Amino acid sequence: MDPLALLGRWGNFYVIVGSSAGALTGLQFVVMGLISDAQATTSMTVIRAFGSPTLVHFCAALAISAMMCTPWTAIWQLSVSLGVFCLAGVIYSLTVLRHARKQTDYRPEFSDWMWFVVWPMLSHAALAAMAALMLSHVQIALFGVGAVTLFVLSIGIHNAWDTVTYVAIARRQKGAEEQ
Repeated sequence: MDPLALLGRWGNFYVIVGSSAGALTGLQFVVMGLISDAQATTSMTVIRAFGSPTLVHFCAALAISAMMCTPWTAIWQLSVSLGVFCLAGVIYSLTVLRHARKQTDYRPEFSDWMWFVVWPMLSHAALAAMAALMLSHVQIALFGVGAVTLFVLSIGIHNAWDTVTYVAIARRQKGAEEQ
């Protein structure tokens, strides 16, 4: 079957995932508002290490969805676009790692390193592999890109939840100390 026709069959999937990513991007602004209302003392380095990446994951799922719905004239164009996107993602993940190591307000736990650095890096590597595979095995690559897109969205959801629960606990502890 024609590679572009195979790609076209994924349209509804990416409309659903992209819409979800867009909505969750908006909700992340609410999360940042909660952090502000909680009067949590934090630095920009902490936000760059643990706040901004969540928004970037939602936007990444949205961007991948948009790329997958773009009316390409050849499958190699999509492959190259995904490859460039992966390179940008790896560079961004390295800056997150740098910010997480540089900040001193919060001591990251093992799960923080996994969800904010390791899983995103692996998702970019997997997406790069799928971009390359797309040139020879389109159908397999399309399922791989779909899985990676859902994983990136899940990373963002996990990290947003982790942030909200951390702020809620910090607020409760601060209230108990004040009393």
